[in-house]
Amino acid sequence: MNSFERYLSVWVALCILVGIAVGHVMPGPVRAIAAAEIARVNIPIAILIWLMIVPMLLKIDFGALGQVREHWRGVGVTVFINWAVKPFSMALLGSFFIGHLFAPLLPAGQISSYIAGLILLAAAPCTAMVFVWSNLCEGEPHFTLSQVALNDLIMVFAFAPLVGLLLGVAAIAVPWDTLMLSVALYIVVPVAIAQLWRRALVAGDGTALGKTLAILQPLSLAALLMTLVLLFAFQGEQILAQPLVIVLLAVPILIQVYFNAGLAYWLSRRFGVAWCVAAPSALIGASNFFELAVAAAISIFGINSGAALATVVGVLVEVPVMLSVVRIVTATRDWYEAGPARSANTELS
Repeated sequence: MNSFERYLSVWVALCILVGIAVGHVMPGPVRAIAAAEIARVNIPIAILIWLMIVPMLLKIDFGALGQVREHWRGVGVTVFINWAVKPFSMALLGSFFIGHLFAPLLPAGQISSYIAGLILLAAAPCTAMVFVWSNLCEGEPHFTLSQVALNDLIMVFAFAPLVGLLLGVAAIAVPWDTLMLSVALYIVVPVAIAQLWRRALVAGDGTALGKTLAILQPLSLAALLMTLVLLFAFQGEQILAQPLVIVLLAVPILIQVYFNAGLAYWLSRRFGVAWCVAAPSALIGASNFFELAVAAAISIFGINSGAALATVVGVLVEVPVMLSVVRIVTATRDWYEAGPARSANTELS
């Protein structure tokens, strides 16, 4: 993890300040950028999001899906957490904290949008940064790769129905046409392009993929930060009027991360999963594909929506929170291995 990634939350905080300042000083150009839409898709933001997403998907090798059976217990735990627990727990936490407990402190017209943003955040499992988290805790790399590839494949088919279901349960109108367009724009098409590009690079001299990723990774992070600057330029007036909003939105996100990481870790221990698999399983179960969540929130609810702001808060807390999870699973390795966990060789048999 390079120093830039380690301090991502600092750069996000700076983007918040810069974005709010830009929105206040240059309201005309900001409004012009916000109005550059086709079919409710903001073109500048869409370009930036593609620059974020495609390099991350380029790392995924769908050929690794064949390795899923080697770590079937760990894969089962993570799939259960990512698709049967995390989105539903976030819908529950969002409804309780944002819809009820914190409702008097929030803009009434944005409450349902905030909840929608939290749901979008939880419905998208992490695809890129989880490689960093897994490496930091010396997780089993083949498990991490195969699990991420499986999550990406599931996401192509399950993201839209799951989001639609949870938004409906939360009594939020579901614009199905826009939701399906978001899935096509920010999941299906980027996955197809990234995989075709990856095959072409791998078919070369063997170093082309690494060189390409080395060039694209800084571009991807720069696109992320520029997207945040624009989002906070659009949201600046609302944030200045309600500075407490960001802190309140962070509460259900933090609870959800620690709950899902802890549940995945505990289930892995109960099922005898080797620690080198359980550690990345907990991290994959807790982290989010916030780039996709931001893109979907903007497409469905607009760049000035509470949903977009809620997903950006997820970016703000991602790095420090996930680093704390890495420390927890690393510090508890002796406790974990003193329980019913089996060796990695046992699990592979």
